[in-house]
Amino acid sequence: MRKSLWANPPARRVLRAGVVGTHMAKFLYSAAMSLDGFIAGPGGDVSWMADHLGPNPVVDQLIAQTGAILVGNRTFGGDDPYQGQEGEGEVFGGGWDGPQIVLTHRPPDEHRPGVTFVGDIETAISESRVAAGDKYVNVLGASVAAQCLAAGVLDEVLVSVTPVFLGDGTRLFEHPGGKTVRLKQINVSHTRQITNLWYRIAV
Repeated sequence: MRKSLWANPPARRVLRAGVVGTHMAKFLYSAAMSLDGFIAGPGGDVSWMADHLGPNPVVDQLIAQTGAILVGNRTFGGDDPYQGQEGEGEVFGGGWDGPQIVLTHRPPDEHRPGVTFVGDIETAISESRVAAGDKYVNVLGASVAAQCLAAGVLDEVLVSVTPVFLGDGTRLFEHPGGKTVRLKQINVSHTRQITNLWYRIAV
């Protein structure tokens, strides 16, 4: 069973879109992040997200605008903040259904409906772009996002900052030796616990 890919309950209402264009899919890296910059704890642990599940209109908007998921295999098969709850094993906790492109060098033998396994980033980008139509390709996982950035296709970043320190784990973005990536702010919003930061990659 595939794992949940975002710590947010199923969307029950759709907000006005108006961010995505009408001609080609955009690639957006989305993640819940600790205040000290980690999207997963040691060993891929995301149980800390469970304390911050709750309504988030920005995530509802993202769900409505997502046409396809591009995800790394570790995120796809990793820990689930909904473990033991309704929505366990589902994208966005069961709030979204659609094509998923999983980047992996070790695809499983069994067929999984709605899931395509590919072995290289170029194919992953091409197939997810077609699958998304004129909506977002929602990129999940730090490694895949970094590869999309290096390939020059990453358009936007949406981070939901949670009030917790983790101290170690998987960083939102990491580049050996460092790399400056300039961003342009699109929107900042808040829920009771979460701060949503939405940026465009600056050209």
